[in-house]
Amino acid sequence: MKIDEIKTIVKLMADNDLTEFKIESEEMTLCLRRAASNPPVPVSAPMAFMPAPVPSVVAPAMNVPAPASVVAEPVVAKSKEPDPEKMIVSPTVGTFYRTSSPGAEPFVKVGTHVEADTTVAIVEAMKVMNEIKAEKSGVIREILLENGQPVEYGQPLFVLE
Repeated sequence: MKIDEIKTIVKLMADNDLTEFKIESEEMTLCLRRAASNPPVPVSAPMAFMPAPVPSVVAPAMNVPAPASVVAEPVVAKSKEPDPEKMIVSPTVGTFYRTSSPGAEPFVKVGTHVEADTTVAIVEAMKVMNEIKAEKSGVIREILLENGQPVEYGQPLFVLE
């Protein structure tokens, strides 16, 4: 194979975004590889809803006072994490809306009693408005998002009592 033919193959690989080219014959084998122009982006699984870790300060040995720059912040006791069974989560990625249209009343408010088939919000995904049903009975204790906020798959939207 001539060098001009190899250069032509390399140009075709670049023009068509190919990362590997292999040709075999009885007389020879040619294998060309190049780095991808757009390397694949690693995709991670959706993360579970977890509170942020609270940093702690370790007391130095032998009762030596900590340097002045290291000051322990008082930790405010938070209420117990809500039970996942008491949460209404997003079934899709998109934009969260509490109302059916701008200026309309919200589907639910804190204190609203909901049944499994009650519409609690809308998540817009690719210009499609998906009604979110409660899928559980209870009373809305907390609304975790504001209108127009982005939402991820499995992200908690509401907490029920």
